[in-house]
Amino acid sequence: MIPIRDSIPCNATPYVTWVIMGICISVFFLMLLLPDSIAQHFLYRFGMVPIRYTNPTWAQHFGLPPDYYFSFLSSLFLHGGWAHLAVNMMFMWIFADNIEDLMGHRRFIVFYLICGLLATYAQWYFSQNLVVPVVGASGAIAGVLGAYFFKFPYARVVILVPILFFPLFFEIPAIAFLGVWVILQLQELSTAALFPGMGGNSAWWAHLGGFVVGALIHPFFIDRSIIHQIDLEPSEDA
Repeated sequence: MIPIRDSIPCNATPYVTWVIMGICISVFFLMLLLPDSIAQHFLYRFGMVPIRYTNPTWAQHFGLPPDYYFSFLSSLFLHGGWAHLAVNMMFMWIFADNIEDLMGHRRFIVFYLICGLLATYAQWYFSQNLVVPVVGASGAIAGVLGAYFFKFPYARVVILVPILFFPLFFEIPAIAFLGVWVILQLQELSTAALFPGMGGNSAWWAHLGGFVVGALIHPFFIDRSIIHQIDLEPSEDA
């Protein structure tokens, strides 16, 4: 299922969402210009490599400072490939603007970064011996999805389902689409736990951790004055 758009209009320009997307895209294209060896070193230095923080000997052997925790933040703006970047930016484009709309720009950026940091920490905690960089905005975006799940459960999401060579479009409630998304993360996580090597390369713990964090903390970031203004606006059906 590929989300195309949602039905919730945005009342304010989502500057923070656009800036985050701009940074992620710019960094990705910058890395494409680097020689492969330098790009790989860049990923290992600024991506979050779990074993780097649990095995200082390994970190020193690879020339990575074991106490360089900035990677928990910088990894949120790195992506490992075109598909990785495209999927994350699509989810960001569709769902983040409405959450930024409810929180305001400043609160949203704090919310986004907290979700991303705690999602990355969850991935480290449950995979401390992982020797590849954990990168991507998916953990932070999962936090946005967690907030969206509870604030706009009955919004309509248009999805694309490719059947062989025929694209089919459906409109379903956000609660159904995001519920299926969570189930897929749990399925992949279970597969990875029971059959190592068969669960793909995605950071499933970061996805689920970010979703749970976003679902739990989003009420503390909602700007009540913005909600009040939205409630006072006349609807099209009035």
